[in-house]
Amino acid sequence: MPTAIPLKTSSLRALFENVIFLSTVSSLFIAQLLKAVIFLLSGRRKKRRELIEVIVWRTGGMPSSHSAVVTSLATSVAFAEGFSSNLFIIAFWFALVVVRDAMGVRRSAGLLARALNNLGRQTAEKMGIDFHAVKEIQGHTPLEVVVGGFLGIFIAAAFAFL
Repeated sequence: MPTAIPLKTSSLRALFENVIFLSTVSSLFIAQLLKAVIFLLSGRRKKRRELIEVIVWRTGGMPSSHSAVVTSLATSVAFAEGFSSNLFIIAFWFALVVVRDAMGVRRSAGLLARALNNLGRQTAEKMGIDFHAVKEIQGHTPLEVVVGGFLGIFIAAAFAFL
């Protein structure tokens, strides 16, 4: 039978004093907050539920929180461990994979799902059949990825130097 690992207060405090952890969490929080502000400033009619989804869960949009988190992680590791450390190399390649996925694969899948839903709705209307739309996953545009990346780098630098 597995035993629970005791969580010590000192371990929890060490986590919240860790610059790498703090910069990464801050990058996520700030990117999502900026995304919510941009959403509120857009001309569309907004519902409270949509705003909560943007802040907590929804993917896509400006800036990319995916990019902010992984660039903050890699930058923080570089400042803490050095650019030649194995940990930085892992964080760097992890960041490249996540950014590429956010901008490429997820975006393409979302655009394909949107086209499929449009085709399905049109066919359902013409033929009088039921159609159930597929989920449209939102990826990021290159500009959203770049802005998120710079946000993560700046936040990591602020934690390292301030």
